[in-house]
Amino acid sequence: MAAVAGVTAPPSGPGSPDVPSAHGSLGSTGGAGPVRVLIVDDDALVRAGLSMILGGLPDLRVVGEAADGGEVPAAVAAYAPDVVLMDIRMPRVDGLAATEALRGQPNPPEVLVLTTFDADEQVLRALRAGAAGFLLKDTPPVDIVHAIRRVAGGEAMLSPSVTRTLINHVTAANPGPPGPDPRRERALRLLAALSERERQVAIALGRGYTNAEIAGELFMSVATVKAYVSRLLTRLDLNNRVQVALLVHDADLV
Repeated sequence: MAAVAGVTAPPSGPGSPDVPSAHGSLGSTGGAGPVRVLIVDDDALVRAGLSMILGGLPDLRVVGEAADGGEVPAAVAAYAPDVVLMDIRMPRVDGLAATEALRGQPNPPEVLVLTTFDADEQVLRALRAGAAGFLLKDTPPVDIVHAIRRVAGGEAMLSPSVTRTLINHVTAANPGPPGPDPRRERALRLLAALSERERQVAIALGRGYTNAEIAGELFMSVATVKAYVSRLLTRLDLNNRVQVALLVHDADLV
């Protein structure tokens, strides 16, 4: 595995192939190999702790580490992770800028943002930029593993209550001008262009439902739900289901 300036990779060994998988392939194939994880955090102890948590699991593999958001493009190009654990607050290039740049690229990996706060304006901005969810740094190891597996499989890692808390926090801290809310009007306009069934699926995403839960709620097969989610992303020009959920919240539909 080639060395990348400012970026480290775990040593190669048995069962640790150097050939990167295609971004997002695990989510669509149901698990063709271990989920490849890149850890981005300026705290070496945090990186070491996360590597220790994930290192012994057969279906997850830490392929590299980076200490700053500015190192992310080179690390992603070199190690082709499926999921990036992205710290928000870093000294040079923060996780918000790194997430925006990364999610703007073709076929990017999923991003889980890491934070010490559960009501942080930057977290909400990262989610709007295309992050698949966020984790608090004191999240129990079993939940970190679950979150990585979930976003690698194309699911969101964001509950409706957390979304509402974030939106309320940012709104209270940054009240908009009096009069119509442009974000709400835009969300309502976009959602009004959907079919009734598409709106039902979008609202279910806003409630934080999984594909299986949506299928049960709307009497559809899971495969049909997946098709509707893909259609929503195309029609709304969004990156992932978290952004659909945020749009539904912007419209005050949940």
